Amino acid sequence: MKKLIPTGCSSIDESLGGGLAEGVIILVFGEAETGKTTLAIQCAVNCARMGYKTLFIDCNHTFFPKRMAQIAGDDFESLAPHVILMRPRDFKQQTLAFDELNDFIGKKVGLIVVDTITSLYSENIGGEAKKGFALNRELNRQMAGLAQISKTQKVASLVISQVRSVVFQEQAVVQPVATRVLKFWADTTINLKPTSRSDVVTASVETHRPRHAVKKAFLKIEEKGLCDYKS
Repeated sequence: MKKLIPTGCSSIDESLGGGLAEGVIILVFGEAETGKTTLAIQCAVNCARMGYKTLFIDCNHTFFPKRMAQIAGDDFESLAPHVILMRPRDFKQQTLAFDELNDFIGKKVGLIVVDTITSLYSENIGGEAKKGFALNRELNRQMAGLAQISKTQKVASLVISQVRSVVFQEQAVVQPVATRVLKFWADTTINLKPTSRSDVVTASVETHRPRHAVKKAFLKIEEKGLCDYKS
């Protein structure tokens, strides 16, 4: 039986078939302050509660023990050792982190989190076409490697991405940075969008495999994490 790591939001878990599944890549994207990192930490906490470790690649350097303590509550001291934190300082170090993932994977690792996979990548994007092509190729290689590890080692993967606005039929649509690469490898995407309330976001869960479907839910951002919100 496949292990499923709950996100802590029943509406999201229902859309995912019970939670983050082993061998599956979930792509989460959205604007700033929409709870992306909170969701990632929340999943890491729930993974730890199941007795598994999380490899957390913190490219943004926004993983704060205080935030994890708020989410974990009284269990923080016992759960904290279950999170293995990697903090690359540039895209080259991010590449090394991905190359070393296999060295850290063991039977007790249940989740890999990358937050944010495109932040250090974006810092290197310039006007040179050759440079952009090389970076996209490397990002594709990292995602391909992550997909292989997820499936062969039976771990779930949660990838966070930055967003950019693109014009589609005269409307601005928010898409992940390096959209083609990330969506190609993702089995499911979760798009977090702000609402008129700063503490409430909408979550659009789109599954690509095995079938295409979109489900929406409202989530509330609280001190203890993300939870379902009934408007």
